[in-house]
Amino acid sequence: MPIIVRRQPGESEDRLIMKFRKKILSEKFLISIKEREHYKKPSQKRKERLAELKKTKKRW
Repeated sequence: MPIIVRRQPGESEDRLIMKFRKKILSEKFLISIKEREHYKKPSQKRKERLAELKKTKKRW
């Protein structure tokens, strides 16, 4: 999934970097990379979610 940003004639490098950042954020590219960085088993995700629910119930 390559991200391509083309430079227009007379466009500054700062503007090009800004376009690149916006494109990354709009495609949620960084979020998907962070999610794939550490795999969690479905059972582990479920345990964490239940622990979070218990934590919020204790606050009330």
